[in-house]
Amino acid sequence: MTAPTDDSAADWLTDPSEPPERQAAKLRRIAAALMRRVELSASPDGAAYAQFQRALTLEEEVRARTTELEQTLALLNDTNARLGLARAATDRARADLSNAIEAVQEGFALFDAEDRLVMFNARFGLGMPDIRRALRPGLSFSDYVDAISRSPHLSLPSGQSPAAWSETRLRRHREPQSSFNVRLAGDRWIQVNEYRTPDGGSAILQTDVTDMIRLERAERERLLDDQARLIRATLDHINQGICIFDAQGLLVGWNRRLRELLGPPAHTLRIGRSFETLYERFSLDLAWAPGAERRLTDWVARRRARPPLRLEVRHRGLSTLDVFAQEMPDAGFVISFTDVTAEREAVAAIRRANETLEARVEERTLALADALAEAERANASKSRFVAAASHDLLQPLSAAKLFLASLREMDLDDGPRQVAGRAANALKSVEGILASLLDISRLDSGQAAVERSVFPVSRILRPLREEFEPMARARGLELRVMDCRGHVDSDPSHLRRVLQNLIANAIRYTDRGRVLVGARRRGDGLRLEVWDTGPGIEADKRELIFKEFQRLDRPGRMSEGVGLGLAIVERACALLDHRLELVSEPGRGAGFLLTLPRADVRGEAREGREGREGRGPDGGTRTGGRVAPRPPATRGLDALIALVVENDRELRHALTTLLESWNVSCFDVASEGEALALLEEVGVAPDVALVDYHLDEGRNGLDCIAALRARYGRMPAAIMSADRTPALRAACMAAGLSYLEKPVDPERLSLLLAAAVPPG
Repeated sequence: MTAPTDDSAADWLTDPSEPPERQAAKLRRIAAALMRRVELSASPDGAAYAQFQRALTLEEEVRARTTELEQTLALLNDTNARLGLARAATDRARADLSNAIEAVQEGFALFDAEDRLVMFNARFGLGMPDIRRALRPGLSFSDYVDAISRSPHLSLPSGQSPAAWSETRLRRHREPQSSFNVRLAGDRWIQVNEYRTPDGGSAILQTDVTDMIRLERAERERLLDDQARLIRATLDHINQGICIFDAQGLLVGWNRRLRELLGPPAHTLRIGRSFETLYERFSLDLAWAPGAERRLTDWVARRRARPPLRLEVRHRGLSTLDVFAQEMPDAGFVISFTDVTAEREAVAAIRRANETLEARVEERTLALADALAEAERANASKSRFVAAASHDLLQPLSAAKLFLASLREMDLDDGPRQVAGRAANALKSVEGILASLLDISRLDSGQAAVERSVFPVSRILRPLREEFEPMARARGLELRVMDCRGHVDSDPSHLRRVLQNLIANAIRYTDRGRVLVGARRRGDGLRLEVWDTGPGIEADKRELIFKEFQRLDRPGRMSEGVGLGLAIVERACALLDHRLELVSEPGRGAGFLLTLPRADVRGEAREGREGREGRGPDGGTRTGGRVAPRPPATRGLDALIALVVENDRELRHALTTLLESWNVSCFDVASEGEALALLEEVGVAPDVALVDYHLDEGRNGLDCIAALRARYGRMPAAIMSADRTPALRAACMAAGLSYLEKPVDPERLSLLLAAAVPPG
């Protein structure tokens, strides 16, 4: 064999897998053998020298290799020394970890990511000796669980097999964290807490919680005992009798009140008695309503999903019991009995009282109906009396006024003329009082008719301005009535009466300054306002002034009127459903505000013909919104022939006396028949007819004028009446007749006659 000559000679001479010490020894033995071989061989041709040189070269290589091996050996020794130190540290750490694990009070075990047991302490598996003997590093978790499930020291839950327990345990093992209790033989309990480690393994802690669970169980039993005693005390102190049944319909509890209500023998109520047995015993003393007994037994037989049930039963014919059955969550049920005898007796008593009360109420209702009918008859009688009295009073009053007017036409001295004037003023006051009384009576009795229509406000305001301007001037006051082009929905007659009273009241109680009447738009309404600069009204008297016969008298000044004006205003506004407001400040005057519904009339800016031409406030002819001025009493009237039809002799005589003082030729009769006969006899048709509305023989003035016109053509005519209803005014307007209120005002009468004078 030929030795190699390159750097691999060392690898050829030694085995690299051998330890460095063994390689170094082998190389030293080879070097020594080679040196001996060189020394023993001598060759004259120089072969020995060549071998010697080779031997030297080989020695140098061996020496270098030896040096490297020595260095490597030194490094290896150092590494081994460090490795030993590390191994010692690891052993110490392992020992410390083992000591720490052993020091833990709970059982501890560590499984790696492949679910292999790595380590555990002495307390792990405590209480299960067979499992302790099977524990070893490398044991799989599934084998560990399987061994536990088959261990005789494990107390499986009722109805659960070892395989099912094992499956449940493995499912919890797959959770990131779990905690549960495991029951062992001998009523011992272990709490298992399992945690996932960062590298995918799992750490298990086992804690003996036997004492804790036993203490908790004892505490629970004590609480249950306390709760049972509390429930028993509660049941024994409530007013209902209660019996409790379990899901099988067996009696499990009752209270003292049940014995008091049902009075069973002592041996009847026992734990475990079935509902059927108890029901059969108690049914002998119970009288159920028809069908109630079947409802209860069917309800108990259903066993599940039973709705609450309420029944009523008579016990031994003495007491009435309210029975209420209620299902419990565990399918058991509770039946309660409540004594409602007193309530039922009270209800029966109330029913009997109601029956007698109904009879009494019916009797009282009939009595009240009779009283109401009597009151209505009395009210109607009063209304008829007031109307009749007013008519009867107005007749002589009208005659007196006409006689006084005739006196003023005579050539009298100043003394008698003044007396006649004062008498006329007194009669005028009486006329106002009678008119107010008649209005109040009509409004209170509900007989005031309302005829609503749409009309311009100017139709009311303009005549009122002309009517009250003289009265205001006589008191030294300024009366300003602002014109208004708006239309309203109201009764013009009642509205005119309201504004008349408000304006008259303002003028009456104002000493100086002015009275302002105007209108303002307020949303969908129109507000008519009457302001004065009078003394004002104190706050405590603002309701009083709307009462009948109430006046705000002031020291040093005589009272005027009788206090009916504002009472009429309030009643009329209520009748028309118009809002009435009072604004006043003592010493600064007062304002009455009346809000009416505004009518949306096209062309409202232009007043209709009705607003410009119509009848005056007295029923006379109006032209251009102004009542024709009164002509002189004796100018032009001597050519007139007037027919007067009046069934009151004194009034007829007074009227003819006044007309004759104006040089008017008169035919005066008492009835329609007399009028037709007289005119037929003289063969002359009158120029104007003045006819009373209420005539004899069931006829009225409208019928009389219709008969006269039918025979003599359409002559000017007027109805005279104390009847001031809107219906009569409307009938006169429809027939083209003028209307004169009684007492007849001489000035209005003269205006009517002047309008009837033939032209030329």
